[in-house]
Amino acid sequence: MAYRGGIAQALLIWMLTIIFSGCSTSESPAMESMILPEMPPSQEGMGEEISQIAEWLQVPLTDVRSGEVFTLAGFKGRVVLVEMMAVWCPNCLDQQLYISALKEQLDNPDLVLVSLDIDPTESELLLKRYVARQGFTWAFALASPEVAREIATLYGNQFLNPPSTPMLLIDREGVVHPLQSGIKNVDALLRSLENYL
Repeated sequence: MAYRGGIAQALLIWMLTIIFSGCSTSESPAMESMILPEMPPSQEGMGEEISQIAEWLQVPLTDVRSGEVFTLAGFKGRVVLVEMMAVWCPNCLDQQLYISALKEQLDNPDLVLVSLDIDPTESELLLKRYVARQGFTWAFALASPEVAREIATLYGNQFLNPPSTPMLLIDREGVVHPLQSGIKNVDALLRSLENYL
């Protein structure tokens, strides 16, 4: 019975990704090359413009660990690393173990870590149990379907595909920088952060 539920859940996520993308399933290499040119960190002003219209940064989120309500825009002046994830995703867990190691290594109060569950079938209770079981100590929150849709629209549909371990870096000014997809080890995360911290 649980096996069928897992298949149904994976199928639902796959279908939502196709619906949000409005295209076929053969999109990953082409889509990856489409993200980075949308908002290169080297082009002044372009990211700022995107961050001003990114309503999802203003949406209240609830940290399932503490019950604290926050917005990503509320962290302006600090660097925020946002991981899109799902509880069922083994690549996400691998990425989170690297995030945990990064947190221990840096121990920097100017760095905020947020894992954003983008699976519309997952609940706060499920996410809270997952975080407690893994012992993670940063903010975990559920994304509403509207937030997930805006993320996909602004940064690319692969940001709704948890196994590709999508991440966004929000700099001190609130400018959003998409990171390369794929699992990023501590060294890769440090390289991504070095110009912003």
